[in-house]
Amino acid sequence: MFGLTQRGLIGIVLMIVGTVAFYPPVFPGTTSTIDLLGVAAAALLTIGTYLVGTDVEGRPV
Repeated sequence: MFGLTQRGLIGIVLMIVGTVAFYPPVFPGTTSTIDLLGVAAAALLTIGTYLVGTDVEGRPV
């Protein structure tokens, strides 16, 4: 799919989950537990972006 390996596909899934997890913390009046979800979402987006960005065979051009 899209010429990606399993590593890249996992990265895409992590990016999607991280994006969806960002929605609850952006609404006003959330608890600190929900705010921690934003930290987890940022971590998932970062890891997913790294996995997709480094999903290349051999030396990148």
